[in-house]
Amino acid sequence: MALDFSSQNLRGRNFKGRKDLAGANFSYADIRGANFTNTNLIGANFSHAKAGLQRRWVIGLVIISFLLSGLSGFLWAVNGFFVSLIFSSSSEKQIAGWVALITLIAFFFITILQGIIAGLGAVAFTVAVAFAVAVAFVVAGAGAGTVAFAFAGAGAFAVAGAVAGAVAVAVAGTGAVAFAVAVAVAGAGAFAVAVAGAGMLFSLYISWRAMKGDQKHSLIRNIAIAFAATGGTSFRGADLTNADFTQATLKSTDFRNTILICSSWHQAKMLNRVRPGLTYLRNSQIRELLVTGQGQDKNFDRENLRGINLQKANLADASFIGADLSEANLQDADLSRAKLKQTQLDGTDLTGATLTGAFIEDWGITNTTKLHGVRCEYVFMRLPTKEDPDPLRKPDNKQEVFADGDFADFIKPIFDTLDLYHNQGVDPRAVAIAFKNLAENHPEAELEIVAMEKRGEDKILLRAKTAAGSDKSQLSAEYFDNYNQLKALSQSQQLLLVEKDKRIISLENMVDTALKQPKFYTQGDTNMSDISGINIQGSSNVSGIAGNNSIANLGTISGNVSIALNQLPDATDAEKPGIKELLSQLQDAIIQSTYLSEEDKAEALEQVNSLAEAGKSPQEPTKQKTAKTAITMLKGIFTGLPAIASLVEAGNKLLPAIAKLFGLG
Repeated sequence: MALDFSSQNLRGRNFKGRKDLAGANFSYADIRGANFTNTNLIGANFSHAKAGLQRRWVIGLVIISFLLSGLSGFLWAVNGFFVSLIFSSSSEKQIAGWVALITLIAFFFITILQGIIAGLGAVAFTVAVAFAVAVAFVVAGAGAGTVAFAFAGAGAFAVAGAVAGAVAVAVAGTGAVAFAVAVAVAGAGAFAVAVAGAGMLFSLYISWRAMKGDQKHSLIRNIAIAFAATGGTSFRGADLTNADFTQATLKSTDFRNTILICSSWHQAKMLNRVRPGLTYLRNSQIRELLVTGQGQDKNFDRENLRGINLQKANLADASFIGADLSEANLQDADLSRAKLKQTQLDGTDLTGATLTGAFIEDWGITNTTKLHGVRCEYVFMRLPTKEDPDPLRKPDNKQEVFADGDFADFIKPIFDTLDLYHNQGVDPRAVAIAFKNLAENHPEAELEIVAMEKRGEDKILLRAKTAAGSDKSQLSAEYFDNYNQLKALSQSQQLLLVEKDKRIISLENMVDTALKQPKFYTQGDTNMSDISGINIQGSSNVSGIAGNNSIANLGTISGNVSIALNQLPDATDAEKPGIKELLSQLQDAIIQSTYLSEEDKAEALEQVNSLAEAGKSPQEPTKQKTAKTAITMLKGIFTGLPAIASLVEAGNKLLPAIAKLFGLG
């Protein structure tokens, strides 16, 4: 049974390394200063809990902050002294004063415009120049100690004063500024006080920008937060999978190296003051999204959002191009019109999410993506352009929408696939050899080509089914390493590798044909052991794959099918339909389908026509191969249809019967 610590005073308690706190209830508890390092807190409830520093630590940090601010005030006063040398009667000191003033002004401008790191670089350059000047004057026998010291001292003291002051202000607030100025007044003249005041205002500005999340001043922010988190609540290295921090106060809390899969942060307070380490909490935009649940029209392109909890979030019109949302919780999230191009969604929970109008080009759903109850009327298979604002809408008929539950059936992948995307000039022979090598090197992966798709003028996506548990990242890397090496070889060198391997020749011709066709080709169960069974007829036609470069008129194709069917014999037994009768039923189902586009109908009828031609001699091996490929193609076309579609029902009933009549059952 889960432990209950709700509403308890747990300040300073040590839970380090405990394994019995999964599902524990810490709601409304005071956990300031508590140590949860390396603890199992899966499913723990920290809603409304108060984390952070204990009072004695707060007092100690404030004291240290005021000491830092005093140091900052002193250093700025020293800089003020250097600048005050402008009014000296000594020309050497006047030069030193002007050098100090110019150095400070340069440091101010560089730091404000480019950040504290750039300011540090400028100071390093200043110190180097000062050293070189001093050495030069010593060699020459002249005195330049004051100038060189002013040159280097102004820069170094400016950096030290700015950093100390900014950190002090970030931790202790504006009171640190007053204390710093007081120190400067006590230890310097009026002009030095003015410079010190300007320096502390500069530190105040840098601190304000840093705590606002300005990346130029992230160094200051990181130092201040690390300093302020000392002695605070620590979750370092803990497993907080599915933990709930709803409305918890989290200032000065350490989340470094923490597992935060599907943790909830709704309306959490002071999340911008935690020590995030390398977790997704380091991103200010992500923190705001987690707290508010409002990400509408925001850009999250290429962000690593693995395991994030965005349940019920408003993500309408948001862009997640190339982002990793694997294992994320998107239950009931609104993703209307969201850009999900190449978004990784392995293991993502989209239960009840709204996807109407989403752009899902090359999105990375898998068999572990949860799509139950997804609300979606239509989607787009490509990103919009000015010329085509509604690219590849599904369903194709703009007057038609998906019924409840249809979208999940339409889009859910049947296989866990390895997607091999080729661009910049595809070499079909190199593709064939590399894939054969990959299949032979990894027989445990059980690679089977299930689809090819032409992209643009000379790009192609090769999709292969893999065995469960296969490391697709390793397979892809190995394939492309081999492919790129093969592509660099001359044709004669490639031919030496091919020799008379019919499997390579078949796949090479298939890729070559796909590049010349404006279509999507599904091969079904094509693996490297039987790929030679595909009947290749030249470079512009693959048996069972649309052979023409343009799709003929649908009526003409249907007429050709009818002519071919009429040449087949009628069934001898009325209760046992033959090839002719079964193909006639399939032809009618394809024509009447409301889910297939005109292009897909034409392609499907081409396969029926191939079956009709092969049906004249159904027991001949060559005709059986043609029939096998055509049936595989039809299965591929029907795969993308909703399970409730009448054509799917007809296909499930008719195709096995047709295969059996060809001796393929």
